[in-house]
Amino acid sequence: MSENIMGSCLCGKVKYEIKNKFERFFLCHCAQCRKITGSAHASNLFGDPEGFNWTAGEKIVKRFDYPNRGFTNAFCGECGSGVPYLNQSSTAIVVPAGSLDTEPKFTSSSRIFHVERAEWDKLADTAEIFSSFPHE
Repeated sequence: MSENIMGSCLCGKVKYEIKNKFERFFLCHCAQCRKITGSAHASNLFGDPEGFNWTAGEKIVKRFDYPNRGFTNAFCGECGSGVPYLNQSSTAIVVPAGSLDTEPKFTSSSRIFHVERAEWDKLADTAEIFSSFPHE
């Protein structure tokens, strides 16, 4: 049996625990995921719904079900951070990787809808790297 790991939103009002065993980890570059995250891609892990439990703030979670491609956005109603949700087919808990407070264990990872990758995201392949804000 896998140990549980914890996750939370930025303000800490929404908290959860889940078994640290994920079947898939998708970096999705589709246009909808870029809009939902405001970033280059969504980073979502897929876990077993039976291994998930809200520990705080479930009542303030907001959910938006996107009508195309059958996906969802769930977020803290206070700070707007992405939080886990049950997918529309009720077969998996989708966990935004950035909401985890611990490193996850997963068995496979893929970049999906890569053909839709934003041109500006390709700059990340050669961008200068800093450990914090660059000093001017």
